[in-house]
Amino acid sequence: MTISTTANRQDYTGNNCTKAFAYTFKILATSDLDIFVDNCQKTLTTDYTVSGAGVDTGGTVTFVTAPGCT
Repeated sequence: MTISTTANRQDYTGNNCTKAFAYTFKILATSDLDIFVDNCQKTLTTDYTVSGAGVDTGGTVTFVTAPGCT
């Protein structure tokens, strides 16, 4: 029996400049992602937006304010 795995998490380090971060897996709805910065969960539409829902290759999480260095 073969068991396949799929990436369902991506980690990035903020730099106080970059606002857009790619994810490379399919989600069905923008609310399917949980976004954390410094172990603090962020709020969809208040802290960030998501593009690419329904796209097999993923999309982009774009922050309102660029996350700082951690």
